[in-house]
Amino acid sequence: MKIFYVIFLMSLIYGQKILIPMDQAQNDHLKAYGIAYHTLTKNIKIEWLLNYRGGSFLMDAHEFIHTECRIRGVGVELISPDKMLAIYTEIEQKNMDIVLLEKSPKIAIYTPPNKQPWDDAVTLALTYAEVNYETLWDKDVLQGKLSEYDWLHLHHEDFTGQYGKFYRSYHNSKWYIDQQRQYEEMAQGLGFPSVHEEKKSIARTIKAYVGEGGFLFAMCSATDSYDIALAMENIDGAHAVFDGTPINPKIQSKLDFRKTFAFTEFKLFSDPMIYEFSDIDYPPSHNPVTRGAEADYFSLFEFSAKYDPVPSMLTQNHVSVIKGFMGQTTGFHKNRIKSHILIMGEDPASDQVKYLHGNFGRGTFTFYGGHDPEDYQHFVGDPPTDLKLHRNSPGYRLILNNILFPAARKKERKT
Repeated sequence: MKIFYVIFLMSLIYGQKILIPMDQAQNDHLKAYGIAYHTLTKNIKIEWLLNYRGGSFLMDAHEFIHTECRIRGVGVELISPDKMLAIYTEIEQKNMDIVLLEKSPKIAIYTPPNKQPWDDAVTLALTYAEVNYETLWDKDVLQGKLSEYDWLHLHHEDFTGQYGKFYRSYHNSKWYIDQQRQYEEMAQGLGFPSVHEEKKSIARTIKAYVGEGGFLFAMCSATDSYDIALAMENIDGAHAVFDGTPINPKIQSKLDFRKTFAFTEFKLFSDPMIYEFSDIDYPPSHNPVTRGAEADYFSLFEFSAKYDPVPSMLTQNHVSVIKGFMGQTTGFHKNRIKSHILIMGEDPASDQVKYLHGNFGRGTFTFYGGHDPEDYQHFVGDPPTDLKLHRNSPGYRLILNNILFPAARKKERKT
């Protein structure tokens, strides 16, 4: 209790504080993360109140914060010293805690320079929340530029060099032909014999980035295809229609699961006519079990905020049950996940894991299944989701929890 009274006494010196509530009272949850990020860019620390009113933010009452909240439509409350003491007391007595956010993380999105015929949920979320980010691509990765960033998101990507396994439906489409030509020219320019080998090299470089302390976040096919690429190492795991060379007939037995982040003992689908990478995905994309948006949900686990602050941060939300959504990789089959991986969200009615987290070296990775939390089935060529219509999206909140996670890194390293 002593630490809370120290905080309280300090608050008396500085007077009132601003609370950005993150429960049902909040008008725009997504832009609230942008306010928190913007505040950190001004070198102002934020207290993230884990499990208190949906993971609310508490900070000094600077006028510019009031102004930004008003402009962006984010709800705020002015908190008196008496109210602050009541908040700190409640946090001490319940499954709640305070994490100090200390700096604004430098964010990068790994994404191709040309426009793809689909949108990326993380890019949409950061843009709507008004959070700064930069983009990079394969040449940047191989030139060592990942070290300049705290947090890296992998755009909808196929790290096995099989062009997303879209061959059967789209290999005659202009966007597919243009993408294949661009990727082949890039691989050759970087000194690789094929896109398959070049993408696997990128996956290993990103793995080293995480090992050195980077924070990795991925969704949809950038999750399972990434681990598959790591398991393949230097073995040819792509059909000839993708790289011009025959697939190794013993590829399945040569997979090295010790090199993957999250998944193990998975079976590959090497047939180019099957729209699926492996049996990690659940339900499988080539044989989906569609219950319909109204019946598809997953549940977040409740963690101990005082003893498990990391998963508590990553699961902060104003609801605990979130509507499901599909993607090329919709979710992860529970029996394909390594035993030490932390499961944070799953479908209680099936073997689908939707949201997981793990450590590697000095860094971490978080995988989130599905393509767009507010578009149940997002098809190639569909228009982007308008987040103004979904400003309180619980599914998008999980994405934005991750961008603030690195801001608490220094504190987490000490505990």
